[in-house]
Amino acid sequence: MASDRSPTRIQKRNRANILEAALEVFSQHGFRGSTVDQVATAAGLSKPNLLYYYPSKEAIFTELLSKLLDDWLAPLHEIDPDGEPMAEILGYVQRKLQMSQSMPRESRLFANEIVQGAPRMIETLSTDLRALVDKTELIFQNWMDAGKIAPVHPRHLLFSIWSLTQHYADFEVQVQALMTPEDPFEAAPEFLDTLYRRMLTPP
Repeated sequence: MASDRSPTRIQKRNRANILEAALEVFSQHGFRGSTVDQVATAAGLSKPNLLYYYPSKEAIFTELLSKLLDDWLAPLHEIDPDGEPMAEILGYVQRKLQMSQSMPRESRLFANEIVQGAPRMIETLSTDLRALVDKTELIFQNWMDAGKIAPVHPRHLLFSIWSLTQHYADFEVQVQALMTPEDPFEAAPEFLDTLYRRMLTPP
């Protein structure tokens, strides 16, 4: 395992290469279907060299998930309770859609972990993510109580945003097969804007 001393430039580069290679391998094969050898080959390193930086497949995957969650949840943290409700929600929808377009591997990695029962994430889902969703639910509910958006179930609103945006990444092969030659991301932003605007406009 690497020393506790500050990593050198080469060590930082190798760690970054390992995580990038692991993202590609894990997003394709899932945790169970991936091996350290596959990650080492994709990173252009020998297996012993890789194990100098990460002692196991589990260690690589855990760090990837940690970094992914930070990036994935950032747009949810950015929802401003003092902002204009419709603009805040629609902005969140569009940011999530953009992430599905620019970070499809990360989305699939997360989805694979959830499908397998989230053994490496269940504590985070039950604590940190639950607390963030509780906070967001309160924001949504306050907007609804004030008549600024239509009353809908706050958590199901979040679930629908996640499913309607991450679908483009998690089911990319199916989406491309059904949309080609049209780029699915050309019409998706307007469609989702219209959908949520109609749903959330107060009666």
